[in-house]
Amino acid sequence: MILSDVISPIAPITPVSVQAEVSDGQMTLYADLIYRRTGIRVVPQKKTLLSNRVRRRLRETGIRGFDEYYEHLTRLRADDREWDQFLQEITTHETFLFRDESQWNWFRKNYLLSCASGKPPGGVKETLRVWSAACSTGDEPYTIACSIAASLSSGKPWKIRVLGTDIGLGAMQQCQQATFSERSMRLVPEDFKSRFFSKLPGAPLWKAKPMLTEMVSFRQHNLLNRLNEPPFDIVFLKNVLIYFDAASKKRVMEHVRAAVRPGGMLVTGAAEGVAEYLREFKCLQSWLHQRPG
Repeated sequence: MILSDVISPIAPITPVSVQAEVSDGQMTLYADLIYRRTGIRVVPQKKTLLSNRVRRRLRETGIRGFDEYYEHLTRLRADDREWDQFLQEITTHETFLFRDESQWNWFRKNYLLSCASGKPPGGVKETLRVWSAACSTGDEPYTIACSIAASLSSGKPWKIRVLGTDIGLGAMQQCQQATFSERSMRLVPEDFKSRFFSKLPGAPLWKAKPMLTEMVSFRQHNLLNRLNEPPFDIVFLKNVLIYFDAASKKRVMEHVRAAVRPGGMLVTGAAEGVAEYLREFKCLQSWLHQRPG
């Protein structure tokens, strides 16, 4: 999940003592601001968590208190680095490669096998465009790339594009590095590790090889806005809309539906709660939907 190269200048100020938590009124102001900018609803039960995360930004910026920091945020553009740092603090980036094994088994053994056999779902032909929406630190796009490299490595050459997007510039910069911790790699099959990744010397990190990085590109994108791209053959939208309310989900799904080409596929998380926004799609699994061709 989750923005300018130049941070707005903040005068160095020695922080004074800050109250333990945001007040109810401050919580409402922060929650409304986050909702307007991202569509993410921060519930009152998260007040302690929000307070702790904002306090970190006070220490980093030297801003004196919760009210002052809120006022500072309201003056920032959506692509300002401090706004991005704030978002990184309040959103969760727990992810890893090959998360949700059953979905990746379907992708490799059904979808990509059909593509390789010349009988692709919806009529895909030697061109494959995939969108990984809200991709966080890049684990999902590189899982997609691993699967494609393993399944479409022989026969006719394929024109592949895997696009990963996230609202956070910090997440996008980490994606570009294409490095993953041992924890992130724990579900990667051993043969995939040796074929598609290199162990970095002197560090518990793995780096994706060029055969993957050449397939994947990244850009910053807010799901509340339409993605300015031609439709995709398959879209992955997983484990993000659980943080959105009904109005935000409706708006996001209008954009996502339009991003799936006729006959194309949409893969969602098991708990996204988007079935009512996909009534024109054919439901193949609780998490798998096909747009009518």
